[in-house]
Amino acid sequence: MGLTDLAPAPQRYQTIQVRMDAEVCYITLARPEAGNTISRTLIDDIAHALDAHEALAKIVVLEGAPEVFCLGADFQGMHRDSQAGVALRDHAPEPMYDVWRRLACGPFISVAHVRGKVNAGGVGFVAACDVVLSEDKAVFSLSEMMFGLTPACVMPFLVRRIGMAKANYLTLSTQPVMARQAEQWGLVDACEENSDVLLRKHLVRMKRLNKAAIIRHKTYSAELDDSLSRVKPIALRTNIAAFTDPANLDNIGRFVATGRFPWETSI
Repeated sequence: MGLTDLAPAPQRYQTIQVRMDAEVCYITLARPEAGNTISRTLIDDIAHALDAHEALAKIVVLEGAPEVFCLGADFQGMHRDSQAGVALRDHAPEPMYDVWRRLACGPFISVAHVRGKVNAGGVGFVAACDVVLSEDKAVFSLSEMMFGLTPACVMPFLVRRIGMAKANYLTLSTQPVMARQAEQWGLVDACEENSDVLLRKHLVRMKRLNKAAIIRHKTYSAELDDSLSRVKPIALRTNIAAFTDPANLDNIGRFVATGRFPWETSI
């Protein structure tokens, strides 16, 4: 019996596309109309895809569209739910945090293949992955503070990757950073003009690794640094406080309705 005999039956998802190529599972964010923003359905779809494929996959490749990797929180959906009085129900942070932790600690090599814009929670997806491969035109930013928010759930993963000082700078400056700068900081591991070629070159070597060795290394790494589990309650508490603050919800609603940032006055 081969790997194809053990592979799960194809599943249709609302927000992602999934395919298995030998022992590589490709998960592509597929909400182009919404900038691949993070909805509860997106998180549930990714969690289901990992459930279905992580036992067989040596490598999980997470990617977005050529123009946009992921723009962060689904402000449209949050505003819609806020108007209905259920702002947090479908946007609770724990399922998202748990998916990121699975990318960081799961029994596979997680690879972020990054093209285009990456913002806010999109940076969380990137920072959670074991290996980050990027096209040189990709741009990374944390915009949360502009809306009175804070990247509470992103920070544990980002700090683990680039350190507190650089994570703090990205948070407080809200300044976009190009891929080459992100590579110097350690957020990106390798960067080239053609990231498809870069990805293929890395997969050639990663496919040679033994699944048991990958699991052993990932388990050991998680034991060496248990910060993601240790700070989870603090991250969730801080995230919920920020995203349930009425003033912040007003800022988000105003931005959705008018496109104006909190500091911009009405015309």
